[in-house]
This record gives sequence, C-alpha cells and structure tokens, in this order.
Amino acid sequence: MTGTHHSTDRAADGYGGGEPAEDADAARVAAGLGGLLGPLRRAVLRATRNAEGLPDLPEAQIELLRALSTSPEGLSPGAVAARLRVAPSTVSNLVRTMSAARLVERVRPAHDQRTVVLTASREAQDLLRRYDRASTAALTRVVDALAPADRAVLARALPALDRLVAELEDTDPVPAP
Repeated sequence: MTGTHHSTDRAADGYGGGEPAEDADAARVAAGLGGLLGPLRRAVLRATRNAEGLPDLPEAQIELLRALSTSPEGLSPGAVAARLRVAPSTVSNLVRTMSAARLVERVRPAHDQRTVVLTASREAQDLLRRYDRASTAALTRVVDALAPADRAVLARALPALDRLVAELEDTDPVPAP
C-alpha cells in the first residue's frame, strides 16, 4: 500500500532509556496509539464524507447524534453531557448550533413541561445512517486492500481496543459544569 506511514515507529522514539522493559513497551504502545488515533479518526471521517458527499459535521456533532439516536425517547441535556463525558455548556453550544440546522429537536415531555429532552430529527437520523453506511464501506475497502496478516492483526486487536476504551472511560472523570 502506498503512502504508508510508520507513526508508531516515530512516536516510539526516545523511549527505553533505562526503563524496565514492560514500562518501555507500554510507553511505546501508548505513544504509538496517541500518535495514530487523531489522524485515523480524521482520515475515516474525511473518507466517509467524500464517499457520500456528506456535510462537514464536526465529530462532536456526530457523537451527539449517536447518543440521541440510541434513545428515541430523548435525553435531557445533562444526560447527554454525562454520556458524552463533556461539560453541560458544551452540550448547550452543540444543541444551539444543531437546532438551527434542524438536526436536534428540543421537546417538552407532556408529563413535565418544565423539562426539555433532546431528540435527533428525522433528517439527523438519516444523515447518521448515511455516515455509518459510508464509514463502514470506506473502512471495508481499505481493510480489504491490506495484506491478510494485517487484517488478522486488526481483528485480534479489536477486543483489546474495546477494553482500552472501557479503561479510559473508567478513569476519566466527567467534567464539572
């Protein structure tokens, strides 16, 4: 594959200066992951948008839509902030922008007119389905082009990456308002 970058090699430079082998290995892997995650997210999002001619929604908006799409009855702004692990003011800013774009709807439940729940609009749900479909297709094309050994390594890494996400979420406090 052309254009292959060895970010994990570059990110690992400078480690191993007298550290125990396990610590150096963990630091090398951590640095490699840290160096690759941002570019990987951006590359997937760019490929997804380009494949379907999708609008340039920021990742934060897509994540908010994902959270709302898993709760058809809607979520309070506080519940969204907790789920996304962001400050309530961040949710307020996202909702303001996304409401203006008709992606998020503010609904007052019949049982309590003092509260507001947020829901993803039909347009937003359709957009999210298109993003997911295009993302899966783009990743499938690229993963299929990899050598079988690389595909096998990625498949074996998925459970460990899932556990890594869970560990990070367990240790990352929710921001204060």
